[in-house]
Amino acid sequence: MKNFVYLYIGGEMPKNAAEGKKVMAAWEAWFREIGDSVVDMGAPFGERKSIGAPGASKATGYTVVKAADLKAAVALAKNCPVGNGTLEVLETMPQM
Repeated sequence: MKNFVYLYIGGEMPKNAAEGKKVMAAWEAWFREIGDSVVDMGAPFGERKSIGAPGASKATGYTVVKAADLKAAVALAKNCPVGNGTLEVLETMPQM
Protein backbone atom coordinates (compact mmCIF):
# COMPACT_ATOMS: atom_id res chain seq x y z
CA MET A 1 0.00 0.00 0.00
CA LYS A 2 1.12 3.54 -0.72
CA ASN A 3 0.29 6.78 1.07
CA PHE A 4 -1.50 9.62 -0.67
CA VAL A 5 -2.15 13.17 0.48
CA TYR A 6 -5.52 14.71 -0.21
CA LEU A 7 -4.73 18.40 -0.50
CA TYR A 8 -7.80 20.58 -0.12
CA ILE A 9 -7.82 23.90 -1.94
CA GLY A 10 -10.43 26.58 -1.41
CA GLY A 11 -13.87 25.98 -0.01
CA GLU A 12 -15.75 28.17 2.42
CA MET A 13 -16.11 28.28 6.18
CA PRO A 14 -19.65 27.62 7.48
CA LYS A 15 -21.66 30.82 7.88
CA ASN A 16 -23.27 29.81 11.18
CA ALA A 17 -23.36 27.08 13.83
CA ALA A 18 -26.17 25.13 12.15
CA GLU A 19 -24.32 25.06 8.84
CA GLY A 20 -21.13 24.10 10.71
CA LYS A 21 -22.86 21.06 12.25
CA LYS A 22 -24.13 19.98 8.83
CA VAL A 23 -20.66 20.33 7.28
CA MET A 24 -19.01 18.40 10.14
CA ALA A 25 -21.61 15.63 9.84
CA ALA A 26 -20.76 15.26 6.14
CA TRP A 27 -17.02 15.04 6.89
CA GLU A 28 -17.57 12.53 9.70
CA ALA A 29 -19.74 10.36 7.42
CA TRP A 30 -17.08 10.44 4.69
CA PHE A 31 -14.29 9.49 7.12
CA ARG A 32 -16.43 6.54 8.30
CA GLU A 33 -16.94 5.56 4.64
CA ILE A 34 -13.21 5.43 3.85
CA GLY A 35 -12.50 3.86 7.27
CA ASP A 36 -9.19 2.01 7.61
CA SER A 37 -7.74 3.81 4.58
CA VAL A 38 -7.21 6.90 6.74
CA VAL A 39 -3.61 7.27 7.94
CA ASP A 40 -4.03 10.83 9.25
CA MET A 41 -7.35 12.68 9.26
CA GLY A 42 -5.32 15.85 8.81
CA ALA A 43 -6.44 19.34 9.62
CA PRO A 44 -7.25 22.69 8.10
CA PHE A 45 -4.34 25.09 7.55
CA GLY A 46 -4.10 28.42 9.34
CA GLU A 47 -1.73 31.32 8.86
CA ARG A 48 1.05 30.92 6.31
CA LYS A 49 4.18 32.57 5.02
CA SER A 50 6.00 31.68 1.79
CA ILE A 51 9.77 31.45 1.92
CA GLY A 52 11.69 31.78 -1.33
CA ALA A 53 10.09 32.45 -4.70
CA PRO A 54 6.67 34.14 -4.63
CA GLY A 55 3.60 31.97 -5.11
CA ALA A 56 1.80 31.21 -1.89
CA SER A 57 -0.21 28.01 -1.85
CA LYS A 58 -3.99 28.23 -1.79
CA ALA A 59 -4.16 24.92 0.10
CA THR A 60 -6.63 24.96 2.99
CA GLY A 61 -6.08 21.52 4.56
CA TYR A 62 -5.04 17.91 4.09
CA THR A 63 -5.75 14.25 4.83
CA VAL A 64 -3.42 11.24 4.38
CA VAL A 65 -4.82 7.91 3.16
CA LYS A 66 -3.38 4.58 2.09
CA ALA A 67 -4.37 2.93 -1.17
CA ALA A 68 -2.98 0.41 -3.63
CA ASP A 69 -2.38 3.03 -6.32
CA LEU A 70 -3.42 6.48 -7.56
CA LYS A 71 -6.60 5.14 -9.17
CA ALA A 72 -7.70 3.59 -5.86
CA ALA A 73 -6.85 6.79 -3.95
CA VAL A 74 -8.93 8.83 -6.40
CA ALA A 75 -11.84 6.38 -6.01
CA LEU A 76 -11.72 6.79 -2.21
CA ALA A 77 -11.96 10.56 -2.65
CA LYS A 78 -15.07 10.52 -4.84
CA ASN A 79 -17.54 11.33 -2.04
CA CYS A 80 -15.33 13.83 -0.22
CA PRO A 81 -17.45 16.76 1.00
CA VAL A 82 -14.91 19.42 -0.02
CA GLY A 83 -17.84 21.59 -1.14
CA ASN A 84 -16.98 24.20 -3.73
CA GLY A 85 -13.24 23.62 -3.22
CA THR A 86 -10.82 21.32 -5.02
CA LEU A 87 -9.16 18.12 -3.87
CA GLU A 88 -5.75 17.15 -5.29
CA VAL A 89 -4.50 13.59 -4.81
CA LEU A 90 -0.71 13.35 -4.41
CA GLU A 91 1.31 10.18 -3.90
CA THR A 92 3.96 10.42 -1.20
CA MET A 93 7.31 8.99 -2.24
CA PRO A 94 9.29 6.69 0.03
CA GLN A 95 12.29 8.20 1.76
CA MET A 96 15.65 7.14 0.43
